[in-house]
Amino acid sequence: MQIELQYGKGTATLQLADDAAVTVVRKPAMPLLDDPHAAVTKAISQPVGFPGPDHVFRGANSACIAVCDITRPVPNHLFLRPLIESLLADGMQRNNITVLVATGLHRPNEGAELAELIGDPWVLDNVTVANHFARNDADHVNLGTTATRGTVVRLDRRFVEADLRIATGLVEPHFMAGYSGGRKVIAPGLAHAETITTFHSARFMADPAATSCNFVDNPLHEEQLEIVRMLGGALAVNTVIDEDRRLSFINFGEILQSHQMAVDYVDGYCRVFVPRRFHTVVTSAAGYPLDKTYYQTVKGMVCAMDILEPGGDLIIVSECSEGMGSAEFVAAQQRLADLGPDVFLSSILQKSHADIDEWQTQMQTKPMQVGRIHLVTDGLPAPDHSSTGVNVTSSLQAAVDASLSRSPDQSIAVIPEGPYVVPFFRAMEPVARPLPGT
Repeated sequence: MQIELQYGKGTATLQLADDAAVTVVRKPAMPLLDDPHAAVTKAISQPVGFPGPDHVFRGANSACIAVCDITRPVPNHLFLRPLIESLLADGMQRNNITVLVATGLHRPNEGAELAELIGDPWVLDNVTVANHFARNDADHVNLGTTATRGTVVRLDRRFVEADLRIATGLVEPHFMAGYSGGRKVIAPGLAHAETITTFHSARFMADPAATSCNFVDNPLHEEQLEIVRMLGGALAVNTVIDEDRRLSFINFGEILQSHQMAVDYVDGYCRVFVPRRFHTVVTSAAGYPLDKTYYQTVKGMVCAMDILEPGGDLIIVSECSEGMGSAEFVAAQQRLADLGPDVFLSSILQKSHADIDEWQTQMQTKPMQVGRIHLVTDGLPAPDHSSTGVNVTSSLQAAVDASLSRSPDQSIAVIPEGPYVVPFFRAMEPVARPLPGT
């Protein structure tokens, strides 16, 4: 039996015996939109929460369209031009339209990478396309503090001051915020570093409700909703793609209502219940572009951990073609490697603001407390291996064979798409059987 896991722009191959006890965790087959371009046009013409596009665009002289950065495979090439053309047809001037890359605290996307991200040269040639810089104080507007948790809310001025504020993105599981897209594109995507480091602090990350596929009592989600309200609302384009990155769903409209509709749609596919836990769990970081860095790879570890037996092996493949990630993340990882998960956690739990990218290291401690983590990569330089805090190897087959040799029952779970599908352990209810003779 041969299984392909997403890795870089290709796959990593795992060979297993034909009679192996393998559970492959995949989404159910997703319906695809026969004509994605027609679906985009329909979505723009039928905005959620409005009678029609005239009621959305009427009286607006400027627009800021937020797009996710290069780490997300959002199909921008399908919807950005039709959206902008709709604005132009309604009388908006080209120089009043900005496409803003919602980098959060990630690095900017420039040059050929920016062209790849936008996906349509026409957009680059006709409107302003720029990056958000979370550490530039002057670029942000202070909207006050959230009522519940006191987060200082500072957002990119270009977005705040636009007549039309449109967040665009991919709706998929997110290991902290429940689901990506919608309100998350605004914060942390367009937020100042102070805002991001507050609601990504240890007290938020340690909350058990800050987890995949969950909005109920999720502190990040609740802060994001409050930030949207403080902003005065926004619009959103929400997309859902299948395992092969084909469009399955798109809508447009009022940000909270339209995003919830997309979440309701994708939830039926990406949340998969599994009736047991496994000594050996093999997953991926979802391939390119998510697996460009070790920083993003942590998502795949966390999303797979619920079906890992305590003390078992979680093996993740990730190309890490750009190495570890930011210098701040490397520093946090080195502290994790030096201190161990328990001491690292105790050292950050009382901080009001996280160090930049420290939250990702905190999330990595969660699967580390369940079992042994093994990273399979050929892109991470050897000097960086120790900073991961996990076992690093270049051979997927060797890592799996070694784990199975330690497994009491030789069973294995494989998640080829990584964090885009989240397995949850749910024990099967016993079936009631009639008593003999009844």
